[in-house]
Amino acid sequence: MAARKGAPPAEKYDYLFKIVVIGDSGVGKSNLLSRFTRNEFNLESKSTIGVEFATRSVSIEGRTIKAQIWDTAGQERYRAITSAYYRGAVGALVVYDITKESSFENVEKWLVELRENATADITMMLVGNKIDLSQGRVISSEVGKAFADKNGISFMEASAMTASNVEASFHQILSEIYHKKAHKEQESAAASNSVNVNANADKKKAGGCC
Repeated sequence: MAARKGAPPAEKYDYLFKIVVIGDSGVGKSNLLSRFTRNEFNLESKSTIGVEFATRSVSIEGRTIKAQIWDTAGQERYRAITSAYYRGAVGALVVYDITKESSFENVEKWLVELRENATADITMMLVGNKIDLSQGRVISSEVGKAFADKNGISFMEASAMTASNVEASFHQILSEIYHKKAHKEQESAAASNSVNVNANADKKKAGGCC
């Protein structure tokens, strides 16, 4: 069947990674998403209703990685979408507002939800957003970093408004996911080669001499 005239060519990529962005309502999840995928920021952005996602492709070590980034409402009334939201996710950005203590205190709750609903090996990263509002900071970088270290996850502070560290945050988590995936593929290939070598050796033994 001929391709429809005017249809854009299919995008080529080596890997598709689903990333979820979670955290309390109002911490700037939607603006982090729009800044990374469209380089847009909306000061008047409304709370997300339900779920939305956007995509962007980046290059990591010569491979094209397509990131499918999902954003959901932080309000409790949307908890019913939880299981579907996390399904297939290989990475999660847990976001808090450096000027709002309660949003940082609730990070623990979000990590619990992640561990209950996502796969055990999901790659997580803690992001302290709104560093452009440094005069109102109540959560220090040191406190954020210490919490992330304690939980064995990466940490970065960013500003969706000024775009500071937004690219770096997404690139870091995508790189971590890619390296984890590449390592698994190498282990799988090595195991497969080992099986083939052993099988060939067994065949030679069974074949006998001359």
